[in-house]
Amino acid sequence: MFNLLVERSNNTTFENTKSFTLYKTFFFVLFLVLISCKTDKKKQSHSTISQETPLQAGDVAYAKGFEIEKSGDLTIIKVSSPWPDADNGFTYALVPKNKMASITLDRDAYDAIVAVPVEKMVVTSTTHIPSLEALGVADRLVGFPNTALISSKETRKRIEKRMVKELGNNESINTEMVIDLSPEVVVGFGINNQNRAYETIKRSNIPVVYNGDWTEQSPLGKAEWIKFFAPFFELEEKAERLFSSIENDYNKTKKIVEHVEQRPTVLTGGLFKDVWHVSGGSSWMAQFLNDAKTDYLWADSEETGGIALSLESVLAKAKEAEFWLNPSMLTSYNAMEEANRHYTQFDAFKNQRIYSNTIAKGETGGLLYYELAPNRPDLVLKDLIHIFHPELLPQHELFFFKPLE
Repeated sequence: MFNLLVERSNNTTFENTKSFTLYKTFFFVLFLVLISCKTDKKKQSHSTISQETPLQAGDVAYAKGFEIEKSGDLTIIKVSSPWPDADNGFTYALVPKNKMASITLDRDAYDAIVAVPVEKMVVTSTTHIPSLEALGVADRLVGFPNTALISSKETRKRIEKRMVKELGNNESINTEMVIDLSPEVVVGFGINNQNRAYETIKRSNIPVVYNGDWTEQSPLGKAEWIKFFAPFFELEEKAERLFSSIENDYNKTKKIVEHVEQRPTVLTGGLFKDVWHVSGGSSWMAQFLNDAKTDYLWADSEETGGIALSLESVLAKAKEAEFWLNPSMLTSYNAMEEANRHYTQFDAFKNQRIYSNTIAKGETGGLLYYELAPNRPDLVLKDLIHIFHPELLPQHELFFFKPLE
């Protein structure tokens, strides 16, 4: 176009060089304006992301491991904590199916691009199941590794009808079956980025997105991961309502113990191969114990996971603890005595004030606590308040924690 304009200018008779220069300059500026307009239109046709529509932060208040950003029809999910101490996070783009033809994204800018709403999904942790059920999309689940771990009655019915396929174990998931199912996305979890099965699935053009709900340390932070699932089904508003209800119930329950002054002392954990693992002072469990107004004996430690200790050190510090939670996988006082006679020296054992979250199980042996508790911290807190301050919630029936037999 510029050549054409110059050619036309050359064919014009000018009385002097100054006039010619001004005329040429005018057309050159006009050319730049036209090119600029054309370039802007090209940018807009490639993506809804532009300088005129900056990304807006999503409403994630408690969870630290993910963010949601919106820009027009595009949803961006950034997972910064797929596993503890991860060096890098992941960025996923969710695009409405009816907009896929009109939106072009740079595939190198995203770890996965997923067309939504999703009709077929594979998830890999039992903690993912309650979110799907709460959002009313349990029927989108087509496969799961080790289905025996699932306790939910709703999903178990679908497993029995072979509507949810058994995919083996998470670390060695049956990739051929996953590819045969053709899910639109696989929601994975891992302790690092070395899962070869996920790499195989991705090479088959099936998006894999990491969910790091298990790395959250706060009760409401874990529960808020329901918002991570919502955009895959375009159910963000429903997730907001569901989480808001849980948040309100949790905070309302906290107020029940607001004026409690007597905090009972608490011990956690038990021996595994001569090493006693107690919950760290910054862990998920420690925050529950603090919110339930207890004196957790390791509350001052900074560990977010477990602390490995010797039997002698635990006995020295917690022999007179009033309560004891989760003594390994042991579910009765007889079993504890048979496992290690030193357990009988603790006051909580003598007074039979030991409770466990491994007694309540589903019909195939899955632990209810590990599946549902992350999504229902309000129920966990009610259990704990009933145990430690029974006079404040006398009518509550224990759901996750049960007294040892």
